[in-house]
Amino acid sequence: MAEFVCKVGDTTGHVFQQLETAQTEVEARQKLVDRGFYVYNVRPNLSVTRALSGFRGGRKLPTGDFLIFNQQFNTLIKAGLPILKALDLLADRAALPKIRPFLNDVRLRVRDGELLSDAFEATGAFPTVYVTSLRAGEKSGDLPGVLDDYIAYQRVTTGIRKKLIGVLIYPIILIVVASSIVSYLVAYVIPQFAKLYSDLGSTLPTLTRILITVVVGYRDWLVALAATVVFGVLFLFLWSKTSHGALVLDRVKLKLPVIGDVWIKFQMAQFTRTLSTLLRGGTPLVAALATAANAMTSRLIASSIHNAAERVREGGSLHTALADTHMIPALALDMIEVGEASGALAPMLGSVAQFYDEETSMKTAMLISIIEPTILILIAVLIFFIMLALYLPLFSLQAGGG
Repeated sequence: MAEFVCKVGDTTGHVFQQLETAQTEVEARQKLVDRGFYVYNVRPNLSVTRALSGFRGGRKLPTGDFLIFNQQFNTLIKAGLPILKALDLLADRAALPKIRPFLNDVRLRVRDGELLSDAFEATGAFPTVYVTSLRAGEKSGDLPGVLDDYIAYQRVTTGIRKKLIGVLIYPIILIVVASSIVSYLVAYVIPQFAKLYSDLGSTLPTLTRILITVVVGYRDWLVALAATVVFGVLFLFLWSKTSHGALVLDRVKLKLPVIGDVWIKFQMAQFTRTLSTLLRGGTPLVAALATAANAMTSRLIASSIHNAAERVREGGSLHTALADTHMIPALALDMIEVGEASGALAPMLGSVAQFYDEETSMKTAMLISIIEPTILILIAVLIFFIMLALYLPLFSLQAGGG
């Protein structure tokens, strides 16, 4: 059974909301009609729905499908179709299958009288930045223009994400392949050679004895060490999902040489691009700051932006409020100050985002260009050491036999 929030009226003309338990919205509506109520709206109880969604892992919105939907939706609105008709058309025919269940939910809510932004928000699946942009577009009457800005925002963020994955995938493959090769040598090849040399009873070179002693004699310790590393990584991953753990790890990232600089610039690019998109769409500054903070992947940066939003709400300037967080790079603060003074804050924020995107890409490429050969050299040295240690006794036997 599900719980629904129902907007109803009685025979005296009093309109109010109440909760109704039923299998479906249709059943909840019929129960209320049978009791003599006039039913204006029926929707799932969001607190219950979102709690269940979180417990089950939630419904994941495909990024690519979402971008295609926005392009189609904006084209239909620009062509003059009413919003509900455009949603019907996309949900029934044009929309990709993975996003269709979300659209069915949205169009039912819009048909029941909800605002488009409220309908998207009620599903609990669409980004906060998107919902806030729609709300600003509804208030300003320029929904197509807001969607144009959001589509451009989507394209940039999706492109950066794909580029970052493309850069990191080769080092990851190297590490996985190297780990597999070394694991095979340690788990199977070295013990076989150790047994062979034990049967031969020959005196082994020092390098070979060290390798066999470490791998065979301390095998249990090596397994325990590997298990500790795996569980340690798993613990850090789970801990990073908690508020305290995320804050601590963010502070650690910030202090890492080189990596910390790349990380903060990546976060700044994400923040300024999101804020620029919201401001161009007509969202007020304080609301835009709160939404941009909620969209951040870093708890530390999000907390700092929320604090800055409160200072702006109290009448402070944006660049001063951000400077007080001690998290924003000086260059970004200077550019934001100029944008505020000139009345062109949104374009200036877009320029900041573009600048930091280029900085992040350049420094990431530089790091990868150092990491890749380093990994290859370490793999080569390790495998050469293992193979040399294993085959030295064979060379000695051959020389002795000769």
